Amino acid sequence: MQPTDIIIDFTTGLSGSVAWPWPIAVYLFLAGISGGAVALAVILNLFSHSHADTPQMKAASIVGLVTILLGMVCLVLDLTDPFQFWRILIYYNPTSVMSIGVMALLFYIPLLFVLTLLVFKDLKILAFLKPITDFLAGFRVLLDWAVMILAIVICAYTGFLISALIRFPLINTAVLPALFVASGFSAGGAAVRLVAMAFGAQREDAPMHQLHVAEYPIILVEAMCIFMIAVSLITGTEAAQLAFTAFTTGTWSCVFWFGAIFIGMVVPITLSFFRSAFCFYTGCTAAIVGMMCLRLFILYAGQLNGLN
Repeated sequence: MQPTDIIIDFTTGLSGSVAWPWPIAVYLFLAGISGGAVALAVILNLFSHSHADTPQMKAASIVGLVTILLGMVCLVLDLTDPFQFWRILIYYNPTSVMSIGVMALLFYIPLLFVLTLLVFKDLKILAFLKPITDFLAGFRVLLDWAVMILAIVICAYTGFLISALIRFPLINTAVLPALFVASGFSAGGAAVRLVAMAFGAQREDAPMHQLHVAEYPIILVEAMCIFMIAVSLITGTEAAQLAFTAFTTGTWSCVFWFGAIFIGMVVPITLSFFRSAFCFYTGCTAAIVGMMCLRLFILYAGQLNGLN
């Protein structure tokens, strides 16, 4: 059992009056992009029966590694005592969502780092690692599968993490992990398409087209999850019905309807019917911005309505 004097608390740090403040929202955003980008790129490779280091795979590995590391910085900074973060790596509670998530991250981050090395093994700067990368290349299929599964777990874990706040009806729902997986895939796919251009991808390439086509069902799943959450609140207890007002009144309802729905869903879908470079970059950026707005809405509107 974890001693009471070494419990790590996520209540202050960079926070304000709410239990889960903006650094946690940024962490949820970054972890979602990381998991979504990596999972989609690996699935694309597995679907094509290839383990080639495509521009999409290069983009996903870089985006995934950078965003998850930045997310961990946000997570650590929000600790009551950031310099004691190492304790959460040592003391585990198998019944805690936080502990389970940390265990997943302890596998995900090193394996993603290894995958990134393999994807960029042909760079001259990494030539001294050739004996190691040649050896690890023999485990590429196993590595791809492991990283893909862990990436999906990371996306879902961000939803499980905050859904454990039982006081807040908008947050405490079993649909939230599925919503976070779908939104992570949406923003992650958009990030991969954007960064892949820097690695020589063309907007009309087959892999880019596949990522583009995947955008439609992913956004549909997002919309269905949001609809289910709204219906569960409307038909729920008095507290749940009060929490539903987050969708209709106040500043956070504007963040939801304009940011998450219009910018994050309507704009990417609408612009996807046009072939110009402007529409491509704008649509991808809108999907990423919309995902951040959705995370902010769920976290802040959920807590503030619960507190009221």
